[in-house]
Amino acid sequence: GDSCCNPQSMGYIKKIVENKIPGIYVLSLKIGSNLIQDMENSFFMNVNDQVREVCSQLAKDPHLKGGYNAMGFSQGGQFLRAVAQRCPSPPMLNLISVGGQHQGVYGFPRCPGESSHICDWIRKTLDLGAYTQAVQEHLVQAEYWHDPLKEEDYRKNSIFLADINQERGINETYKKNLMALKKFVMVKFLNDTMVDPPISEWFGFYKSGQAKETIPLKETSLYTEDRLGLQEMDKAGKLVFLGVKGDHLHFTEEWFYTTLLPFLQ
Repeated sequence: GDSCCNPQSMGYIKKIVENKIPGIYVLSLKIGSNLIQDMENSFFMNVNDQVREVCSQLAKDPHLKGGYNAMGFSQGGQFLRAVAQRCPSPPMLNLISVGGQHQGVYGFPRCPGESSHICDWIRKTLDLGAYTQAVQEHLVQAEYWHDPLKEEDYRKNSIFLADINQERGINETYKKNLMALKKFVMVKFLNDTMVDPPISEWFGFYKSGQAKETIPLKETSLYTEDRLGLQEMDKAGKLVFLGVKGDHLHFTEEWFYTTLLPFLQ
């Protein structure tokens, strides 16, 4: 529900990074030929196609050829992780995920643009058939819908999240590419009312077979089997878990400057 260059959001982030780190080059990713398309694509463009488009943009940008730091907000955090796993050239140095849902969501309680009819339609569609091919291909939020009551359906039919989380087998290239990061920073909003469950922002999720009790990353099979290399990265000090008080994407400029900017310098 956002766009690359909205002066109230991503455009604002670009500006404050440029102001605080003189001479830095900041690319705010736009997916589509204009801001309306960019916003609509955040709901309706197949995530795998979005990742391919971003990989192409990064590869063509001469400023990035020596490597770059990536910062993604909300679903942008998990999408940039897919970029890290699938597109190692140019190399991503550090990944900062701000409220990214790395184990997916099971609920859409406060859709961006709450008054919009789009949100009501998305909720109904997810309830009716998140794992049908038509919905998977054309609704972004279905592509990271993770139903703990239907794990088999999720593993078999999720065209994006189940793939990048190695749910159907181990892609050693994904693992190697992610482990090449210097730091993987995950920000969780401690009063998040939009992401269900909020612990997904730190790679935790609901215990399988129910939707009440959650478990942290270290108790998930993703970590214990080390399918993505997260256990090894954790032991090497590459995983950084940050908590910030506030609802989804609510943080102060001061917190941003003191906590996140050092990872970009």
